Amino acid sequence: MLANINVDLNQEQIKAYIDKKLDENIHQAFLFVDINRLEELTTFSRSFLENEILSDDRMKLIERRKSRKRVWLYQEALKVIQEISDEW
Repeated sequence: MLANINVDLNQEQIKAYIDKKLDENIHQAFLFVDINRLEELTTFSRSFLENEILSDDRMKLIERRKSRKRVWLYQEALKVIQEISDEW
């Protein structure tokens, strides 16, 4: 006795689920991000980040600096970047 099983998959839901799981894993992996990591995560160029994101007062508030090295708490930075981009 054989059974036929049809499964309809919604590719958008699958993509959203995978993106969510990847984001969760990334959140667990990073505590701080620097400008190089922000370039990778956002796909924005360094100059765009400097001019449009990092110069914003909200990003300056969460910036941590040691000598010349600048870093931002990962989760806070993502929230602020999202706020800034929502205003465009």
